[in-house]
Amino acid sequence: MTALTTKHPRALITALAAFVLSAATLMTTSAAQAQGGSPLRIEITEGVIEPVPYAIPDFVPENAAGQQYAASLARVVANNLSGTGLLREIPADAHIGRIASFDSPVQFSDWRAINAQALITGAVLVNGPNITVKFRLFDVVSGQQLGDGLQLDGRTDNWRRMAHRVSDAVYTRLTGESGYFDSRVVFIAESGTRENRRKQVAIMDQDGENVQFITDGSALAFAPRFSPSGDRLLFTSYESGFPRIYLMDVATRSRQMIGDQPGTMTFAPRFAPDGQSVIYSLSVGGSTNLFLLNLASGQRFQLTNTSAIDTAPSFSPDGQSVVFESDREGTSQLYVMNISTGDTRRISFGQGRYSTPVWSPRGDLIAFTKSNAGRFHIGVMRVDGSNERLLTSSYLDEGPTWAPNGRVIMFTREQAGGDPALFSVDISGRNLRRVPTPGAASDPSWSPLMP
Repeated sequence: MTALTTKHPRALITALAAFVLSAATLMTTSAAQAQGGSPLRIEITEGVIEPVPYAIPDFVPENAAGQQYAASLARVVANNLSGTGLLREIPADAHIGRIASFDSPVQFSDWRAINAQALITGAVLVNGPNITVKFRLFDVVSGQQLGDGLQLDGRTDNWRRMAHRVSDAVYTRLTGESGYFDSRVVFIAESGTRENRRKQVAIMDQDGENVQFITDGSALAFAPRFSPSGDRLLFTSYESGFPRIYLMDVATRSRQMIGDQPGTMTFAPRFAPDGQSVIYSLSVGGSTNLFLLNLASGQRFQLTNTSAIDTAPSFSPDGQSVVFESDREGTSQLYVMNISTGDTRRISFGQGRYSTPVWSPRGDLIAFTKSNAGRFHIGVMRVDGSNERLLTSSYLDEGPTWAPNGRVIMFTREQAGGDPALFSVDISGRNLRRVPTPGAASDPSWSPLMP
């Protein structure tokens, strides 16, 4: 990614605003900016969300071959940004101004006339298999460019990824937060009847594009999880007739069984933050406990030792603690354990049952599934169990996973008699959206940002 020199150095901005989320949130622009006194910024305060209007014309093709990608690049960026619920695209048929050249001065009055507050311009150049994408972001009200223009170089078969990287850059400049668009999701693709269900591990871009099937569906698979670097997967398969954990290289598709022990069942794996160990559940003799496996040495450590069912572990980002679900007190609840000392405390105390906890990559929240009074919910709480908030409610919502920036949660939703599907929601409980998949889908796991 290369910076492009701007003609307005005074307008350079690297971080636009703190992005603070609470139970009730509002996305606004500052009063000073509305009067043209300071650069555009997105703030979160209490109230009702009103998305910021923006315009993104088709990118300018800088040669004939670039024409093929000019509109598509802009559409991917627009879909990403509008999908956040923080921004609202002004449709192209309302545009007065036209961007004929990437380097021509912007006529801000044309964009103010349609009430755009932000403007994204771009250009694309294609030479054989190589593609160059450039973009700039402008605050329309103040007439300033926000940050340096950027240039990305790559191959044409990766043009969608370049659009995601543009989206991340725009999102970061407008919120001060890292983006999450240049990432992937691994999930279970389901097909067939309920009596003869086929479950395959699949990977796709976070927007539902570029779906690839990782397993052939000959054996049931579930609980796929990305490594911290995004280059490996863990999943559980019944290929042997019993649940066993497999480790797979995403690029080569090579895989190996790990943690196997005769007479046991192993499942619910997750990587440690350093990617060198795996935590998982091992069931034998009517009890299920947590174990930690060093991938290099094969050495295994038992972390819990009860007659209960301890499962669905998830590490804190610093690797010092793990949250998990257990029925050791009669019903499924959430517990946090210090890995070094073994000290364990319960953190869920509301009505109902709690399961599938996942620690936020920011370290500030734990997402979970809750069932109570015949309804299922996706919720979040602080790591000490305080400030519990339920974000969703339906016949069946389960299995949350965090976006790389810790601001969006994806999960499985199933309506009575229907097939499972993937949905996402922001951590304020707003902007609930269905994630497109080729068919029925469940058990998502979000990757980190791609390198």
